[in-house]
Amino acid sequence: MSSSETANRTRGLVAGAGAGAVAYVLGYLFAYVTQSGQVEDQLAGFNAFADLFGGDPIPAWQGVGWLFYNGHFVDTQVPSLIGGARSLNLIAEADGGSLTLLYVVPPVLLIVAGIVAARIAGATEPVDGATAGVSVLAGYLPLAVLGAFLFRYSVGDGAVAPDIVTAVLLAGAVYPAAFGGVGGAVAALLRD
Repeated sequence: MSSSETANRTRGLVAGAGAGAVAYVLGYLFAYVTQSGQVEDQLAGFNAFADLFGGDPIPAWQGVGWLFYNGHFVDTQVPSLIGGARSLNLIAEADGGSLTLLYVVPPVLLIVAGIVAARIAGATEPVDGATAGVSVLAGYLPLAVLGAFLFRYSVGDGAVAPDIVTAVLLAGAVYPAAFGGVGGAVAALLRD
């Protein structure tokens, strides 16, 4: 491999990591901008009750985080009154509408991130493009792990939070590797 090819590959990996981080942030921001008002309305009753008894209200940004992870098919764990926890996907339990768009946004952003990584890497073969596209994982995974902890709301001995295992494996690893790789391969195929 020539030094020029090595430099392109390195640029592609760095660009992929950056594009992956940007895809995560844009995905969350999209969820926040489109859903924060509705989430705030849904949390109003609980927050009034929590405030009455001296508890901390759930901020809308955390509730939006649960929806963002639900858009990756990561369930939200909710403690039950008799112990243990139940899993739910707030998007799946809703009546549809604009919430279902949250299933589409992460894959689209990751495909675009994969395209960016492959273009910067100068990939001309689909395998090279896919390899460059998978590099979005390096930026997406750390933020997915961090978000799984940031979107945690403590309730008694439990917490309402994204399921940590699927947040890391599915949202953090599988989504960026699969969709970033597809984007990278497509970019190489469409290269002039």
